[in-house]
Amino acid sequence: MIATPGTMRVPYAYLADEFADPAPYLDDIAALVRTGDFTLGYPVREFEGRVQAFTGHPYAVGMASGTDALTLALLALGVGHGDEVITATNSFVASAGAIRMAGATPVLVDVTADYTIDPTAVERAVTKRTKAILPVHLTGSIADMPAIMDVARRYGLSVVEDAAQAMGATLDGQHAGAWGDVACISLHPLKMLNVWGDGGICVTRSEALDTLLRLLRNHGLETRDDAVLFGANGRLSSLQAVIANRVIRGLPEAVAKRRAHAAYLDDALADLSDHVKTPVVRPGSRPSYATYIVRAERRDALKAYLIANGVDAKIHYPKPIHLQTVGQQMGYRKGEMPEAERQADEILTLPLHEYLVESDLDYVAATIRAFYRTSAASARVS
Repeated sequence: MIATPGTMRVPYAYLADEFADPAPYLDDIAALVRTGDFTLGYPVREFEGRVQAFTGHPYAVGMASGTDALTLALLALGVGHGDEVITATNSFVASAGAIRMAGATPVLVDVTADYTIDPTAVERAVTKRTKAILPVHLTGSIADMPAIMDVARRYGLSVVEDAAQAMGATLDGQHAGAWGDVACISLHPLKMLNVWGDGGICVTRSEALDTLLRLLRNHGLETRDDAVLFGANGRLSSLQAVIANRVIRGLPEAVAKRRAHAAYLDDALADLSDHVKTPVVRPGSRPSYATYIVRAERRDALKAYLIANGVDAKIHYPKPIHLQTVGQQMGYRKGEMPEAERQADEILTLPLHEYLVESDLDYVAATIRAFYRTSAASARVS
């Protein structure tokens, strides 16, 4: 029996469940402490190997954060002052921020119905200054990489995949990084593969990029006493790698559960399609569902109703980058990216993670149904 709205709580966050028993992680940290191997230590090398095995890519380079991964990947590809890099406007600001931190100009473009960058808009934005494309695999859904790579090949552009949310996602059976020069993954606590703070990793099929990324993340040091180029401190902490080495073992199961929960919600909300649009999934795509985002009629009112009745709904992200202060400073104006702007007014993130059960999902769907039923009744009375 489905619970009545207002009688349950369905949380968005899941960290308390994931790390309910911290003892194994603390035992691993204690083992590291006894070695003193804190800087690019053995847990980092172990984690890089585990990511290589998971993705099937020959090279993986641990980074201090997902943003560091993006910035250093761009620098490794020669992106710098005077260059332009095309990216999606509906991402978290770090996607465009990394481009700016590399010295280049972010060029923001519109997206498609699956919330990923529009390849047609990408091609329209190419200029003589364009150096790279940075597609964002938002929500854990890999962008239309075959179409993007076609544009990149025709114009001679590098491609950095922002896979911050896409660890575990595939397109045509391939993980992020199978198309572009490099893919950058975040290990933020609320990402698919998460740690107890910040962390990131780059995956690539290029030995030359692997070598250069390793130099860039560690001050350009080839040996302890000889820097062959100027780099940064972008090293993944050995302490965070300890956490990641345990979390990655459970990642296949976590992704499988999220996919099953997404399919369940899709079915549970199917009869509300006049009011709620469930996520669009392109053929060949298997999202990881880092987030489960619907498009809802009367979104703000629905969000308030859900929260009042125990469903911890969120909005990712309420304002596209081109409409934020930094975007306005760059000269962008409302109306330039109509699809992203429409989405921003309608998108709603529902709780969906591996620690939920079917009764939680039933409650989410029932509460949404109750909102629209109540709204319809109020409209008839008025």
